[in-house]
Amino acid sequence: MNKVKSKASFLLAMLALLMLPLLLNATQVSTKLLRNDLLKIEAVQLIDKMGEELYTKTGVNAYAIATNEHFPERFNLVEYSKKYEAKLSKPYVLFIFAPYATITKKSEARGRVGIIPSSDNVRAMYDYDDVRDAGINIVAIKDSNTDEDKFNIGVLQAYSVLSDNIAAFKGIKLENTIPDEMGPMILILRILVYSGTAVLLWIFIFRPIWMRRKNGKEQ
Repeated sequence: MNKVKSKASFLLAMLALLMLPLLLNATQVSTKLLRNDLLKIEAVQLIDKMGEELYTKTGVNAYAIATNEHFPERFNLVEYSKKYEAKLSKPYVLFIFAPYATITKKSEARGRVGIIPSSDNVRAMYDYDDVRDAGINIVAIKDSNTDEDKFNIGVLQAYSVLSDNIAAFKGIKLENTIPDEMGPMILILRILVYSGTAVLLWIFIFRPIWMRRKNGKEQ
């Protein structure tokens, strides 16, 4: 019995030792994520790593907010961002990810992205559509992944694209960003969907019409 207790105590001690770095990281305050209701510790750490490299090499701060707040239709994200002004150091760009924000009540569609720069000069450093789509395209995919996983991947990918855009504008290459492999994947999925739709239309609609016309002419 004592041997069993000793072994259990040893395993618990080893587990605590292995968990210590993770627990220490969990208590650290993120330097780039101003609000986090959605992301796992690993995602937060990656954002901080990318953000610190971007700032070190370009002097531009890229901040992020991942919120589960249910914003109403036409909610002003620019006004919302002002509550975080004390934590923002210029020049900066703030990426807001709000998957539960209402787009329109009529359609019940939800999910908004905001990208707010500190100046027009910063705005010129990135492509708004590229950054927005990098996050939204992942979240919109219908697959077996949970919403939580999609939110984590979507925010990471969008933040990475934003950082790469700014670095490229400055003529710099970042080492800690994530390759955007979703663009080609989305394109392939769309091609497959459109191709499948075309095949179904041919089999069930156009082919029967063509066969009837063909048979009618032969008679």
